[in-house]
Amino acid sequence: MYNFNGYEHAESDEIQRRMRELDVHSSTFLRSPPPTNDPITSLLTVFYSSLGFTGSIFGVSTASLLATATSALVTTAISIGINALLNPQRSVQTPSPEDGKVPLQQARPFRQWVVGRTRVAGAYMLWEASGNKLCSVQAVAGHKIRSFNRFFLHDDEVTLTGNWVDGLSDLRYGGQNVWIDYRYGEDVETYYDRISTYLGSDVWSSSHRGDGQASIAMAALSVKAENQLTYFPYGAPKLSVEVDGAYVYDPRDNTQSPTDKSTWKWSKNAALVMLWHQCFNEFGHKRDYNKAILPVVDIWIEEANVCDESIPTAGGGTEKRYEVGGFDTAENDPKVATNAILAACDGWLCERGDGALLFRVGKFRESLVETLSDQDIIGYQLQHDVLPEEEINRLVPKFAYPATNYATSDTDYFEDVDRQLTAGRVLSQDASYMWCQQWRQARRLGKRDWLRIQERKKGTINVRLSGINAIYSRWIRLNSPLALPSLDGLLIENRRSILAITSGGFAMDFIKHPSDIDAWNPATDEGTQPPVPPAPNPAGLSSPVIYSAVAQASSGSVYLAVKLVDPSDSSLSAAIRYRLADAGGGAPGDWVQKNFGSFSASGGYVSLSTDVVPANKSLEVQAAWITTTGKFSNWSSTDTVFSTADPTPPGDVYNLSVITGVAGEATINWNAPNSANYAGAKIFYNTVNNSSTATFSGPLISGVPNGSYSKTITRPAGTYYGWVQSVNASGVAGNMIPTGAFTVS
Repeated sequence: MYNFNGYEHAESDEIQRRMRELDVHSSTFLRSPPPTNDPITSLLTVFYSSLGFTGSIFGVSTASLLATATSALVTTAISIGINALLNPQRSVQTPSPEDGKVPLQQARPFRQWVVGRTRVAGAYMLWEASGNKLCSVQAVAGHKIRSFNRFFLHDDEVTLTGNWVDGLSDLRYGGQNVWIDYRYGEDVETYYDRISTYLGSDVWSSSHRGDGQASIAMAALSVKAENQLTYFPYGAPKLSVEVDGAYVYDPRDNTQSPTDKSTWKWSKNAALVMLWHQCFNEFGHKRDYNKAILPVVDIWIEEANVCDESIPTAGGGTEKRYEVGGFDTAENDPKVATNAILAACDGWLCERGDGALLFRVGKFRESLVETLSDQDIIGYQLQHDVLPEEEINRLVPKFAYPATNYATSDTDYFEDVDRQLTAGRVLSQDASYMWCQQWRQARRLGKRDWLRIQERKKGTINVRLSGINAIYSRWIRLNSPLALPSLDGLLIENRRSILAITSGGFAMDFIKHPSDIDAWNPATDEGTQPPVPPAPNPAGLSSPVIYSAVAQASSGSVYLAVKLVDPSDSSLSAAIRYRLADAGGGAPGDWVQKNFGSFSASGGYVSLSTDVVPANKSLEVQAAWITTTGKFSNWSSTDTVFSTADPTPPGDVYNLSVITGVAGEATINWNAPNSANYAGAKIFYNTVNNSSTATFSGPLISGVPNGSYSKTITRPAGTYYGWVQSVNASGVAGNMIPTGAFTVS
């Protein structure tokens, strides 16, 4: 029997409302009383009061702005079936890497855009024959691009002398019968005068410039009938190219401006590519940078720094944590490419009610964890295991492999043999990372998804508006002994959240967070490099496969140690070449080459060392085989390496102190060590005393030995722990020295 005390003077509608509320909280799994205050009213009062809003805004009531102020959209990548189950409405994907090998033939093709480094063919703007000349012009990208790197006719890589294709060993495309030219997509471009000469100005004139449109042109000259199949065995040549795509804005670089694209630089950094796609890509989401990014620019800077972190490889050296490369067309909704970028960096995206865009890549940090308590949870659906039809006991990471001319390739898979025995068969699922082009990165991404699959527990939590901070966070710790006792104290990952108006809050799809998701041992986790099928070139040689390229420091200088997969041919010699990835203005430098007259293989690899290279620079490296007659194979796919000149970490900072007199701020002070190679320091913070999950507060604070320095960080009220880490000019870091606990008011 309910206690009706205090209800006798209430209206009938109010009595019914209170009865329903008591029934819900007394009869369900919550076993908790109703809230003693109205969280919606109090939340909105605080929210709008902080903005200076009271009553109504331009005649619109505060309550009518509820959806705008508190709506949230959380997006995670669809890369495997388990994610698709959480996102059934978003089963979309970008063109496959193989789609970049053949140009589109449509009356009115959709425009295309390109980021990072990838292979594209674009769409025909012209396909016309006159006499013995077949001419084509292909639109590669609807924006300026950085460079054209490699050229392919059908699936044969070819080299150019001037603008004429060098024939292959069997005379394919030889005899100066194929001409190729290209344009980068400047605001005012230059027309292809040779095309105009071949076809006439009535077909292609000086007015056909293609302003702002990166393009490639080809002319193929037919030969005598008896030689036609020799020079063109597959019919009319189909041209495709490897390009470095769009220039993107980097908020970490003070020389760049979001309003001046001429200051931008090319990058494969996943966070920078995502920022460009969200705000500056003509075919992207077209968000206002000042609203979507600027209010939370520190978040984007932090994630860009995480993407640039160096991950050690089993062969020595390092590679960047998250890089992307790919292309899409205006035919697809921008969210298709957003998903591809997210998949390649294990990303998470959330649009706040004020329009700000929150972005997190796949690296857990304790300082970013929010809490959901019993009072925030209305209800839930929890799945402790998966249904038989959803079972996955083998996961196969797939990526676009530059070494096979950007074909889809597999890495070593992950599997659970015990689950396979229980199921009685292998239940394999592909993990698609098509904008990932590093096989090691694909393995890291695959391991993260595999660990999530093994956790099994997932579901949906209905969250009150009082839990809005958790909705805007990727990682959440549950303080739920009453509402969700089986997950009390554990971490979950916010996979998708929507505004649920009927329940007065949000619906959050979640999955239990693996505690060891960032664990990575290159020696055991990396697996083996995917095989590269032979593809002979004019010299009759296959391209080399670079296993690793590592910078080696010696007496203040740097050289490159390059390890190639053994060609099993002792008659060959080799060549290594490198160039600055950015020689100024975002453009690469000139190639510097060294030939090796002889080499010996050991353990399945050939080890070669260059001469001294520029120190503390990002270098692009390629290799080629050379025959005894001096003919070269095609150059290998490109590896990028940072030429670390000083591998010795500086001494540790000392005399740390923290000043917290200003609300929302903490100023960390330190003294630089008496180390000649000290160049600056990094500041980290966390909500727990754990440096391994601390958040980097960039940028780095430059300095000199024995100097005194400080940095002010802005954080919400609470208790924090800090660390200061010294670094040298090559970015090699010393120990993380703790500040101890401090409280931000």
